[in-house]
Amino acid sequence: MTQVDTAETGQGGAGPWDSGPGTRRADIRRAIRIGCRLRPWKRGPVLAALALLLGLFMLLHAKIPNRIGNFGSLAETVLPWFGLFIPVLLAGALWRRSASAVAALLLPVLVWLNLFGGLLSDKSDPGSDLTVVSHNVGADNPDPTGTAHDLAASGADMLALEELTQQARGTYEKELANAYPYHTVQGTVGLWSKLPLSDTQPVDIKMDYGPLAATKPVDIKMAYTRALRTTVATDQGPLAVYVAHLGSARVNPRAGFWTDSRDRGAQALGKAIAAEQNERVVLLGDLNGTMDDRAFADITSQLRSAQDAAGNGFGFSWPAKFPVVRIDQILVRGVKPESSWSLPATGSDHLPVAAGISW
Repeated sequence: MTQVDTAETGQGGAGPWDSGPGTRRADIRRAIRIGCRLRPWKRGPVLAALALLLGLFMLLHAKIPNRIGNFGSLAETVLPWFGLFIPVLLAGALWRRSASAVAALLLPVLVWLNLFGGLLSDKSDPGSDLTVVSHNVGADNPDPTGTAHDLAASGADMLALEELTQQARGTYEKELANAYPYHTVQGTVGLWSKLPLSDTQPVDIKMDYGPLAATKPVDIKMAYTRALRTTVATDQGPLAVYVAHLGSARVNPRAGFWTDSRDRGAQALGKAIAAEQNERVVLLGDLNGTMDDRAFADITSQLRSAQDAAGNGFGFSWPAKFPVVRIDQILVRGVKPESSWSLPATGSDHLPVAAGISW
């Protein structure tokens, strides 16, 4: 009798009602209360908040206003580097043993991968119909002869050079003459080609700007010319090629991210490309900005980046000693980018950039 009484009263074993719905609900509520009391979820609220803010910052970068110091454009210029805050916050979360901070880091990780994850893989294909190179050779380049030899050794079909000085121009013309029988120089930009050129003309990117600009003589205006357009004769038909060197961007405490000249040039260049009749277009040059910057919307809405489409990595090009941004661009329309890469450093403070294109 004692054993039976014990079983019936639940004192010596589990009764059938212990596994009923009410007991299970009580167990679930008890587990939730225990989970809520877990300290790892309460630790590191500041780290969790910073992780969420980082993710939202990258996600909504296009909404950051430019009214004060062009901060929006500045943020977009260095946007990939905000990913460096992720391992820093992760280290802090692990040190604090904060489960909430680790969970919050999922947002910036997913946003960064969505924005730049595609650049981490090699998208290049072997072979191309044409190889093009763009290089800001540098006004202070101490060895233009060596730079010309390095560029010729690349075997490119076309070389676009920016920041040509009057003193160095003759050197490049002499050293590149054998490999590139066709060339044109307009102001401080030039194109050397193995294929014939025609219909060459300067492109006004509003470097000389203001009410007196229209009154200046042509020879004075040429000194401000930093863009050209020409037609390259290929076996597959004419190819419109633009070479441009947009105005500089500067960061200083008073003005913030100063880009007035560059932005004005980008708009003018975008209008010139919009008026282009040729379906096949290649833009080569030092645009003094990354293609994430909203200032280039008029250009990126018409052309695509060879590096984004067919490169391997970010393809940073400046400064040459420790590249942190890609401001030297190769953009195309009507042709297929097959590959994109950076060439070894020359005497310039920029790296040359190259791309293979096909029809």
